[in-house]
Amino acid sequence: MNIESMDRIEFVNWMKRIMDRLDILGERMKASENHYNVVDGDELLDNQDVLQLLKISSRSLQRYRSSGKLPYYSIRGKLYYKLSDVQQLIRESYNNPKK
Repeated sequence: MNIESMDRIEFVNWMKRIMDRLDILGERMKASENHYNVVDGDELLDNQDVLQLLKISSRSLQRYRSSGKLPYYSIRGKLYYKLSDVQQLIRESYNNPKK
């Protein structure tokens, strides 16, 4: 279909169909992302969420993972952490402050 030869009504209808399809695709993508937000009833956080919550550097987060202090899950190549595990790390750090 040549856009130049369309009249205004045809063009508006054509654009509406495109926008409707984009909305459907957006909803499907959002539903797919939300599928990984909860595991065993526990909210999952990504790296950015944990870095902001704990106010630490990415290197510190890597050390927590490597040392086993903070369990993590890899889903489609992206790292996630259970909120309860992060809260446990906070409690342990609060109860055992560095001297």
